[in-house]
Amino acid sequence: MAERGSFRDAALNLRNPLMTPRSTSLLPVQAPPRIERVARLSVQLADTLEAILVIIPMDASPAVFSALPQAQVWRQLLAARPGQKASTGPGSVRSVNLANSPQTRLILGVMPRNASAFEVLSLAGRMARDLGSCTPGSVALAAPTEAAGDPNRTLEALLSATLACAFEMPSFRTARKPARTLQWVAVVGGSLDLRRVQIEAQANGLARWLTALPPNKLDATGYQRVVRALARRHHLKFRWLSEAALKRLGAGAFLAVAQGNARRTAGIAQLSYRPVRHRGRADVALVGKGVLFDTGGTNLKAHRGMLDMHTDMNGSAVALATLCACAENRTPLAVDAWLAITENRTGPDAYVPQDVVTALNGTSIQVIHTDAEGRMVLADTLALVGRTRPALIIDYATLTGACVTALGERMSGIFVQPPALAPIAVAAGDSSGERVWNFPMDADYDAELESRIADVMQCTPDGKADHILAARFLSRFVPEATAWIHMDLAAAVRSGGLAHINTDITGFGVRYTLELLRAGKLPLPAGRAKR
Repeated sequence: MAERGSFRDAALNLRNPLMTPRSTSLLPVQAPPRIERVARLSVQLADTLEAILVIIPMDASPAVFSALPQAQVWRQLLAARPGQKASTGPGSVRSVNLANSPQTRLILGVMPRNASAFEVLSLAGRMARDLGSCTPGSVALAAPTEAAGDPNRTLEALLSATLACAFEMPSFRTARKPARTLQWVAVVGGSLDLRRVQIEAQANGLARWLTALPPNKLDATGYQRVVRALARRHHLKFRWLSEAALKRLGAGAFLAVAQGNARRTAGIAQLSYRPVRHRGRADVALVGKGVLFDTGGTNLKAHRGMLDMHTDMNGSAVALATLCACAENRTPLAVDAWLAITENRTGPDAYVPQDVVTALNGTSIQVIHTDAEGRMVLADTLALVGRTRPALIIDYATLTGACVTALGERMSGIFVQPPALAPIAVAAGDSSGERVWNFPMDADYDAELESRIADVMQCTPDGKADHILAARFLSRFVPEATAWIHMDLAAAVRSGGLAHINTDITGFGVRYTLELLRAGKLPLPAGRAKR
């Protein structure tokens, strides 16, 4: 299933010839597995596989295994007393190794019939993790037809989890054991669009990979190379707005953050995908916060708070990976991605509290806290995007600790205008398994941001309801008539992973957005919202 412009091909021009490709590529080099649909799982095929994963409803009868090889072993697994239920959701995982030549591992997931998309993904993730550190070379996935509802949902969860767990994250170790990679996946039955699921899994992996890269590897120059390479691979139009260009445009909010950096390499990247015979403006604009390292600036973070701030560019990785998936899926929507790429450093030239800067749309901003840099770089980027008049803007940012405090790291917060869009946005979270909570964004919160010397304060000194105030601040830079979803990525990083993702960096937002765009209910030009 290696298609034209695949994610892995983009890495070829980004290797350092003095070091091993596995440890130095700025993009993933792992080849995707071959995925095939098989009508049934024969005894002969089963004996060649290293793992078989099956999900059934907990009230299924033992007869559900009749079409599977080793039916009696599956029945014994079903009858076995399950271990302690994991805290990530209902259901249980049971497994056993066969005595055949490959010692095939049978993994059975048992779930309630009314399990949510998140719960099914979580169960599938636990099943994939049951394989431990031994990635199988070949695996089969099955959801017997007795399972409630559409078996494709269960098969998609199993396939997404298997691909996520098989994905190799960046490693810079000089001595590494030869890695085993997943070579072949057999999906038993169903009518699932296998290519779509693999593309979406690759996009999630790309977002996680980029977010995990160390800050001295993925600096602004390296990131620009990554973006250019992906633009070539996916036939995307690319534009780079340098600091000099942004200064001419009057992007004072972005440049205030960038001025503390040692090098003048910050900028805003625009990538554009257009379907065949579409040359107009974007239907959807994806905007990502790309702060490659956040020291906090003059208001310097403490050590623990700064330790993982290379992940502060996660929003841009989500926007970029989502656009690449749209291009590979050949979505009928015209989509742009805008990435606000900089660092937030401290030093003699860094911006300071009580500075007053003017944003690209003419709004004057009183700086209160230099660690609220994300809303500054997004302000100018959103204002720039607004000039292109897309029908919908979605921005992604690891923006506030307040959102993490409110929700934890199991879901992310969204803020939506107009309010009528909120049910659609929340439903996409439910159906994708990347759950979101819609926060209020009432206009009276603006009173907290009133400034005596400028049009608006960047934030408040006390930080109360900072996630809401950040959304209200950003709303000043989005055209009032434009539909807008602001996603505060509380779930970008979670210890132990989330749902079917087994790494701390989750790639949250890619799966959500692709589901949202596929739903066909967005306020977009007629005829383009559906496949």
